[in-house]
Amino acid sequence: MAKVNAKYEAMVVFSLAKGEDAVKELIEKFKAQIEENATLESVDESWGKRKLAYPINDELDGYYVIYTFESTPAYPAEFTRKVNITDGVLRSLVTVK
Repeated sequence: MAKVNAKYEAMVVFSLAKGEDAVKELIEKFKAQIEENATLESVDESWGKRKLAYPINDELDGYYVIYTFESTPAYPAEFTRKVNITDGVLRSLVTVK
């Protein structure tokens, strides 16, 4: 069966508890992981620091980043797994674009 690529969007909300330098390191870490396994189209940091709708782990603010990439259907599950076990990530969601 042929591998069919699809476009995906991953929104990740990072914790600001350790400072914005730690957030920048995590953004670059996930950008590098996507580039190794998929075709990265864009990294959108325009949402940036925002107040959360409700407290998550006693935090009131988060840093929002949207990654847009194209990959095989297997990679988004692996990306989600890695994001969910990483300290410094509050929430994430991967959707087909």
